[in-house]
Amino acid sequence: MPASGEPIADRSAPPPAAAPFRPRLPWLGADLQTVRNILVRPQADLSGPGQSDLWFPMEDGTGDVLHGSLNLPGGTGDRPLVVLIHGLTGCYDSFHVQTSARLLLERGYPVLRLNLRGAGPTLGLCAEQYHAGRSADFAAVMAQLPGSLTGKGVAALGYSLGGNMLLKYLGETGEGSGLIAAGSISAPIDLAATSRRFHRRRNWAYQRYLMTRLKRDTLAARDLPEDYKAPIRRSKSMIEFDDIYIAPRFGFASAQDYWARSSALPWLDEIHTPTLVVHALDDPWVDPEAYRRFEWGRNPVLSPAISRKGGHVGFHDPTRVPLFDRLWLDFLEKCLEKHR
Repeated sequence: MPASGEPIADRSAPPPAAAPFRPRLPWLGADLQTVRNILVRPQADLSGPGQSDLWFPMEDGTGDVLHGSLNLPGGTGDRPLVVLIHGLTGCYDSFHVQTSARLLLERGYPVLRLNLRGAGPTLGLCAEQYHAGRSADFAAVMAQLPGSLTGKGVAALGYSLGGNMLLKYLGETGEGSGLIAAGSISAPIDLAATSRRFHRRRNWAYQRYLMTRLKRDTLAARDLPEDYKAPIRRSKSMIEFDDIYIAPRFGFASAQDYWARSSALPWLDEIHTPTLVVHALDDPWVDPEAYRRFEWGRNPVLSPAISRKGGHVGFHDPTRVPLFDRLWLDFLEKCLEKHR
């Protein structure tokens, strides 16, 4: 029985992984769950003496550097570092990233809010950008984390596109992931299916919102070749954007090739790290069929928490702490008990 407490008829249903999800008024329906943080704009003050900046040079000839904001809690320092990875057009200050960081710090976890290539403070400073399959950048960050932060272990949580990238990394590295626990929230694990779902007519407002931000961020890239600028400005959808920019810029034959080679779904069986997978089947952006089709019992390290409702990185219920944050905190505690 899935996390919603209801079986998915005629599907390979995941085992119990969460309490039934019940949306909080007035955030009823998938769309209100999805846009709640944009409307409310919750803020978490993460400044203070425990905050510092980390920089991770990419040794690929681009001169690009990734940035992370490190927050240390008070206390004994007996918890693993938790790396938080934002989604498309997001950054370390995305609302859900801030909220998760605050909750983790309250539990005594040091937190690194990672900005992917060209995001946050590196917007306009990097020659290249992150994309859904650029797991090598996360591998480079893992290799550069200072020993003073990794002594108690490292865990990672990715949201949306960041979740897909993290799951792909876990599958690629297998037993060598360097993580004691991982999690994904609303990850588009089948990028082709998600692209089709996202571009339904009912999602026109989402499309306009993300395309505006995506064009802004891309056109700000350092030394962006002139040949790309006009096509980027003309692109009317992310499908077109992936075809005219992401694919040729980063070595893919087409948008379809980019989606096939960057999707996390083919890598799920190869994951060896205990991993929490949270998703809502009513997500207006991410196609649910991959979550329904995958036989979760094939890989015992995967802990699916799949509910019927919750929207995209939503899960706002009467507790006023998003369900995915509670699940992640509980999952971390269980992983630590086994790791000790």
